Amino acid sequence: MTRTPDLTLDCEGLLCPLPVLRARKALAAMAPGQILRLTATDRMAAIDLPHFCAETGHRFLAAEETGPVTAYLIERGPAPLA
Repeated sequence: MTRTPDLTLDCEGLLCPLPVLRARKALAAMAPGQILRLTATDRMAAIDLPHFCAETGHRFLAAEETGPVTAYLIERGPAPLA
């Protein structure tokens, strides 16, 4: 993972849908273009987070597995049109 995150969110030990809900809340408070790094142990996050990004306009950048923990990088999408 080459991009430096602006915010790191620990979702280890949380089960679906909590990692996505926490990511949604964190990204809502971030500026467009900022990077969220989320760590999770729930294997469903590997499916849920890319799907969430596709549905909400955020950019799923990468996933890196280290033992039972996977780190995900998400770029905050553009601000919604008013």
